[in-house]
This record gives sequence, C-alpha cells and structure tokens, in this order.
Amino acid sequence: MAEIIQRDGTWAFDGSTVRITPGLHRSVSLFRQTYGEIAVPLEAVAGVVHAPERKRGRLRLRLREGSDPLLQATGGRLPDAADPYRLSVAVDRSGAAEYVAEEIRHALLLEQIPEEPAGAYLLPGPPVPVSVRSSDGTVSFDGTRIRIDWSDISDRVKRATGPRIIGLADLARVEWLPGSGSEDGFLRFVTHGSVFSGLPPEKDPFALDLWGNARRDLLTGLVATAVTARLPHPSTAPVGTGGYAPDTPDTPDTPDAPVTPVALPAVPRDSVPPVPARAPEDLHDVLLRRLRELGELHRDGVLTDEEFAMTKAAVLRDF
Repeated sequence: MAEIIQRDGTWAFDGSTVRITPGLHRSVSLFRQTYGEIAVPLEAVAGVVHAPERKRGRLRLRLREGSDPLLQATGGRLPDAADPYRLSVAVDRSGAAEYVAEEIRHALLLEQIPEEPAGAYLLPGPPVPVSVRSSDGTVSFDGTRIRIDWSDISDRVKRATGPRIIGLADLARVEWLPGSGSEDGFLRFVTHGSVFSGLPPEKDPFALDLWGNARRDLLTGLVATAVTARLPHPSTAPVGTGGYAPDTPDTPDTPDAPVTPVALPAVPRDSVPPVPARAPEDLHDVLLRRLRELGELHRDGVLTDEEFAMTKAAVLRDF
C-alpha cells in the first residue's frame, strides 16, 4: 500500500485502485468535499506526475479520455482547487509523493494499461438523486429526469414558463461552464431539436445562469456529471459532435454502476420535487395564465418576437 496524507486530502494506492479522499480542512474546496471519495481503477489512469516546488509541490493524476464522466462534463474547466485529481504536497512529504507516483507508474507498465480513449465510463460519477440550489434556481436529477425550479430572482421569461422538467431520453447533451471573475457561468441542457440554444443563459428556459455565489454555483457541476454519466458514452456519438472513435470495437453503453451516496448541501425542498397532479381544468387555467404573462412580457418589450415565439412553444409543449 502506497499512501500520502496531506491537509488537502489523502491518496492511497493498493495496486489496482487509487483511492482519493478529500481533506476536511476548511481550505479544501466545497466541490471536492461534496463530491466525496473517488475510487479510480488503474485501467482509467493514463499517468501520474509529481512536480515538487520550493514551498508546496503538486501530485497530479491523468485519466484516460472518456473514462470519467466528471472530466467529460466539466471539460477540464474546474478550478485547480476544486480538481479532485490534484493534491497539494508539503515540501517535507515530497518523498512520499514520489513513492506513490512511482508505484502507480510501475503498475501501469506491469498491467500494460493503454493511454487510448476509453470506450465506456470506468468511474460512476456522483450518486443520484442529486440536487443543487444555485443563484438562478434549484436543479435536481433523479436518474431519469431533470427538474429546474426557478428562484424568485430568475428572469421573468423563465418564471413565466414555470418549472422545467426534462426526461433523460429527450436530452442530447449537457453544457457546463463555471463563472470566472466578472464572467457568468451556465449549466445548459440541450434537448434533441432544441430551439433555445441561441438564447443567452439568463433567458434560456433550459439553462441555469450562474452569476451569484461562485462557491455554491460550482456544485452544479455535480448535476452535470451525474447526467453525463447516464447519457450515451461519447465513443458512440459521431466524430465531430463531441464523440470519438476508440480503438476497441463494439463498446457497450455506460453501465449503471452501483454508487455510494454522499452528503450534499441541504436545500429547502425535496431533492426531486414531485410533479403535482392537476385536474384537466387546472392545467387549462395554468396554461392560459402563463400564455397571458408571456403576452404581457412581449407587449412590454421584454421579449423579442423570436423569444416570444420560442418561449410560447415551450409552454405549449409542456402541456
């Protein structure tokens, strides 16, 4: 067993699995603490690098492309502090860090693990249900559907369309970008034949605009990862649309591997709120009210003709 324990977290390698446990110190990113422990099978590892520095060194694990839904969903855009595959190492522990790195390298050579893209996810991603409250609303995923409940400060266009419910089968892909400095981030769910992809995130009823608490908004990456883990693997998508052609033929779809629940920050509602049953006449009244609100927004100039037409179509489609 090769192991290194730091304030930032713990890495332990037993010859077949690299077990990464986040530290409990307040300096450790909320995203890493919430994501919890990650068990990385050796077959998902592409390499490991230890970079010693004058004050604090860095131990970094490189994973094979397509092996991890977290890296697939976040696209390498996680801040360094939130990246679970980086470990900050004190100078006096650089020897232990190098030993762990050497043991992983030796096992990779011994097992002849390829560096080519994986044909299926080798890590399960976060467990479901998962629910995160962001500045724009609460997004929840139960394994089969996504639900977005807008906040009181969401754009009027979004609030007028009501809660957004998206079935996994209707989803083409997930797009996620964290906020950075003065730039807002977003979490967008792109459905098959979506007509909203041209709208800015603040008006897109299929997107969360991430502009408030950057520390908490970063947690929407958990939802993006959980959904990505249950979508078809990128190796099954046509090349040029985010997919690639791996060397291994006849790759099966992503398995629903068993996962261990992790505690997520509490939100003031159920993780996936049920859709209340309504009588037909109630649905009719809700539809009329939402269409009336949209009409008022259009007349007031809040919605352009194109935005009004697309948002109206979304409301009608929901009913």
